[in-house]
Amino acid sequence: CISRQRTWGVPIALFIHGKSGELPPDTPALIEQVAQLVERDGMDAWYDLDARDLLGDEADQYDKVSDTLDVWFDSGVSHEAELRRRGHTGALRWIERRRENLSYPADLYLEGSDQHRGWFQSSLKSSIAINGTAPYKAVLTHGFTVDANGHKMSKSLGNVMAPQKVINELGADVLRLWVASTDFSGEMTVSDEILRRTADSYRRIRNTIRFMLSNLDGFEPAKDCVASDDLLSLDSWVITRATQLQTEIDSAYESYNFHSIYQKIHNFCAGDLGGVYLDIIKDRQYTCQSESLARRSAQTALYHVAEAVVRWVAPILCFTAEEAWQALPGERSDSVHLAEWYELPVLTADKVLDDADWQQLIAVKEAVNKALEIQRQAGRLKGSLEASVTLYCEDALASTLAKVGDELRFILITSSVAVRSQRELPAEGVTASAIAGLSIQVELSQGGKCVRCWHHREDVGSNTEHPEICARCVDNVEGDGEQRAFA
Repeated sequence: CISRQRTWGVPIALFIHGKSGELPPDTPALIEQVAQLVERDGMDAWYDLDARDLLGDEADQYDKVSDTLDVWFDSGVSHEAELRRRGHTGALRWIERRRENLSYPADLYLEGSDQHRGWFQSSLKSSIAINGTAPYKAVLTHGFTVDANGHKMSKSLGNVMAPQKVINELGADVLRLWVASTDFSGEMTVSDEILRRTADSYRRIRNTIRFMLSNLDGFEPAKDCVASDDLLSLDSWVITRATQLQTEIDSAYESYNFHSIYQKIHNFCAGDLGGVYLDIIKDRQYTCQSESLARRSAQTALYHVAEAVVRWVAPILCFTAEEAWQALPGERSDSVHLAEWYELPVLTADKVLDDADWQQLIAVKEAVNKALEIQRQAGRLKGSLEASVTLYCEDALASTLAKVGDELRFILITSSVAVRSQRELPAEGVTASAIAGLSIQVELSQGGKCVRCWHHREDVGSNTEHPEICARCVDNVEGDGEQRAFA
């Protein structure tokens, strides 16, 4: 542990007998005296020390060691100086005052790939020698940042990405998200293009949270939350998905697998929420009666999911999470960073639709979306609510689709849906899908457009007092309101 490179540093505060090579018998007490001098006067106290001040008349028999400790030993015993609290007196009292909230062993030792072996090993060996155990619960090694061409960042090459510049242009959370989205076990590539893509991903997550918050306007959890057994099937499905994902994210955080966390959260926002759930519930949110079960059920699900998501992103998107936290309804702690994981409600099994059914329905929705996009690209329709869709499918799939009845049109976001047997498949005018046994026919709806819900329905104008809206909207405006069970 003697440094072969430095002539100044942490001294090896020993005196060696000139003939026998032995240490003075009271060496531990001498070291404590030196430590107190260093605490008061700094490291030079040892180098300026006259041996007679400690050894008296015996000083001529001893040589003062001029060697310094190797830097690996300096850093290797940081667990003892930084983490251990043993009621030290003298030189180590300041450590006790400074490290009251730290514990031994450390949760994690983190180091770059250029030096981790030295520090991890010197820490491990010295801690085992002193305490009989490792000084850490886990170790983690990270790579280094390189430019788009894989070159090490250097001022001379002019390829350095200044973090402050990125923060000023894109915000701190975008920079944090780039770090989290990158596999740190190897070299981490960064460029303007990569950061722009990261900013797009950030906006996807942020806008998803904003949409959920905006649809919770006027929602009071203590009063308006729907009991778990009364939730609509789609709302139960999204809460179940969030529960499954929370378990995966929790495990990923435990293993410092941050890029997996980013992928899971982004995919949830873009897929399960943005691509499925939020798109479907817009009709229910905007057209059903404000106090109806259909609308409150959706708000209940949004509330539970938002409570979970804002905690998931908090360690990464710390400013965004804090901003969202302050906007969430209900009683809560002062900061999201003081909160624990949200306990999502435990749901009973759906009596009609199970998870496999919903996966099948979502797959059909994706297939219909592709068929609608073909029609849009051809200029035959503008929006999905202009479409009337016929699904020609095999009996097993038809049985699943039949479970949701007329609510299938809300899931597919079309004005009407008919389910037919594959045996009735017409010779032309249909689009094959990636789902075995499913073909799709898209036609323009012949019904009038309801100015309230935008669905094209044949019953638009059937009520003379409301000539511009459909019968469903009439019921929602002045009747008892429509009933929903699934979507």
